Amino acid sequence: MTDTTAKIQIDGVHKFFGELHVLKGVDLHVEQGEVAVLLGPSGSGKSTLLRCVNGLEEFNAGRIRVDGELVGLREVTRRDGSVELHRRTDADIARQRSRIGMVFQRFNLFPHQTALGNVMEAPRKVHRLSRGEAERRARELLERVGLADRAHHYPAQLSGGQQQRVAIARALAMEPELMLFDEPTSALDPELVGEVLSVMKDLAASGMTMVVVTHEVGFAREVADQVVFMDDGLVVEAGAPDQVIGDPRNPRTREFFAKVL
Repeated sequence: MTDTTAKIQIDGVHKFFGELHVLKGVDLHVEQGEVAVLLGPSGSGKSTLLRCVNGLEEFNAGRIRVDGELVGLREVTRRDGSVELHRRTDADIARQRSRIGMVFQRFNLFPHQTALGNVMEAPRKVHRLSRGEAERRARELLERVGLADRAHHYPAQLSGGQQQRVAIARALAMEPELMLFDEPTSALDPELVGEVLSVMKDLAASGMTMVVVTHEVGFAREVADQVVFMDDGLVVEAGAPDQVIGDPRNPRTREFFAKVL
């Protein structure tokens, strides 16, 4: 049954890479304005799940809906009333993806463009904004992430934390309805992690729906509405941070947090 209130509804999703069964029937609902933090050991399927949500990976079974719309698939009603599922066209998948901002572990900035140019690029090409409007919007976003004074710096002139904040501004420039973060601080030196998490906290406070894959348990405690513990391709436990982190019910969850805390 479709949950009409959920921003993201994931039901029974399976994903194979060849014979490797990475997602083994994942169920997860994320409400509008909610921050869901995915925790768990490396290889548990967290990043793969994010990539399925925004259409970067095709999944093999199950359903993913964002705002009630199937991701990657469309329903076609036949004359006899039965419903078939067809793969969406590449253009339609791109349309769906344009509503979802994603920030990766690696910053993936264009090295030949300034911070300002990186943030302006997609709105000009995808939304066909004028140069003036795209620049105005980009400057606002760089100010929002604390980098107004770095607008004309190239990625090589920025620290890792600054580059990741530019990447967040770039994702926000497309005015997404949902933000996905795939281990956004794991490539950073420890002293730079805080500046990126601060931007993410501000974004969460603004009401943005967010799904965050991270190893930052402190961030999950402070910001998450829902903590999701994954292991071996499954959601093992999900709930409020105080429950999942502070008083886990599943033995595997307890074992994990006993080691990382």
